[in-house]
Amino acid sequence: MGDTFASVYGGVPDGTFVAPGRVNLVGEFTDYNEGFVLPTSLPLAARAFAARRTDRLVRVASAQDAAAGVFEADLADLRPGMVAGFPAYVLGVAWAFAEAGLPLVGADIFIDSDVPVGAGLSSSAALECAVALAFAGLSGLDVDRVRLATLAQRAENAFVGVPCGVLDQMASLLCVPHHALLLDTRSLEMRQVPFDLESAGLALLVVDTRVSHDLGDSGYSDRRRACERAAQLLGVKALRDVELADLDAALDRLADPELVRRVRHVVTEDARVLDAARLLDRGDVEPIGAILTAAHESIRDDFESSCAELDAVVDAALGAGALGARMIGGGFGGSAIALVRASSVAAVVDAVERRFAAAGWQPPRSLVAAPVPR
Repeated sequence: MGDTFASVYGGVPDGTFVAPGRVNLVGEFTDYNEGFVLPTSLPLAARAFAARRTDRLVRVASAQDAAAGVFEADLADLRPGMVAGFPAYVLGVAWAFAEAGLPLVGADIFIDSDVPVGAGLSSSAALECAVALAFAGLSGLDVDRVRLATLAQRAENAFVGVPCGVLDQMASLLCVPHHALLLDTRSLEMRQVPFDLESAGLALLVVDTRVSHDLGDSGYSDRRRACERAAQLLGVKALRDVELADLDAALDRLADPELVRRVRHVVTEDARVLDAARLLDRGDVEPIGAILTAAHESIRDDFESSCAELDAVVDAALGAGALGARMIGGGFGGSAIALVRASSVAAVVDAVERRFAAAGWQPPRSLVAAPVPR
């Protein structure tokens, strides 16, 4: 890819900065409710090939959008809404750095990513985090990965306009191999939880339905607003503050059936994250399958963020012997995961593909997830 950088900009990059995509084992829609999440990284990543400039320009190009050519902007002129598409994620990170008072040098940046867009695998966060590492590295800034994650989230929220939580960026920058990251999204306290699938004879299958979704235009924002409204009605800072033991009483105080469903999902999902982490701490990997399936049922019925294709993946995988399965990401398309015995991967993939063929849908794409080194 250095040759491609040279063909676009001339010269060679000063560095290559890498950030992986992620899957979230459990803890969906809890991050923007200040709750708990349990992600792990993927063997798919965004790469930012970057070189310092002597002026204040940032120039951006991408292998995935070669027809768009090179987009450039002056660091002094960055403002939310100035550009759409992948350049917004790059320039948004530069804008977030500047907003935080961090001095940047100009840069030529070439992006290459194999994280599928719209698959619920955090392609945007991987891009933002690779770029954040690039800007910090080129500018000689000593910024820890937690702060880089919050800057990347700020870019997506305020510059791109997607109201995501911090889960994706923290996972991209802080997950380590053979572990899942138990993250408290309120305090940002975290710890690595053992998640060694190979030793347990298991595999985590990711199935991309190839139904694309755009979180900026989907019901994602509506559901976030519903959660905020419910928290206000219940008199709590965020739904994370509703204890599982108090859930029934809290739901009795809500007159709107939609809010009842949204609250029930968030509160029970937080509990599922903590239950899964306790199991993994004991080395009990297989039992988390039931937690994944319960999470999907909650997302499907209470958060209403699934779709026919995602439900079909879960149903077919379970029918073929998966220990558990659920949709991941923002919903309304994207991917699902299935916890399967390693010996059953091919059978589960075949069952899902046959289900899609019978429905007349385009074939899904499957991969076996494995944490990757930073």
